[in-house]
Amino acid sequence: MMKCLFIKHVHLNTILKRAREENIEICGFLVGREEGEKVFVDYIVFEKNILSSSHEFEIDPLETLKVLESAEKKNKDIVGIFHSHVSFPPYPSQKDLKRMKAWRNVWLIVNNLGQYAAFILKDGEVKRIEVKVE
Repeated sequence: MMKCLFIKHVHLNTILKRAREENIEICGFLVGREEGEKVFVDYIVFEKNILSSSHEFEIDPLETLKVLESAEKKNKDIVGIFHSHVSFPPYPSQKDLKRMKAWRNVWLIVNNLGQYAAFILKDGEVKRIEVKVE
């Protein structure tokens, strides 16, 4: 069975809205829990793209630590990373692939056209996973 991402309509729409409003890649974390192959997003945390770039993103490591610590206090985990592509399809770029090797959780990629898709890196290959909007 392949992983499946469950995300609330309000969370996905908030991410898509921000992606349409910005001319740089937006980014942040999906926080929630995993139950077997099901990944549930309980809340999202937007982070600043410290590169302020329209074709790549980076999150301050100290901010990442804060999100991890806050999630742990709530018995939650960072279950995924989200970011946007500006005028490109929501598919991992070469830079995304390098980062996916370090962050081996779900990657939700959206674009400013309202498209979205989720991926995991499994056995060195990018696999698209199902997104269920609740």
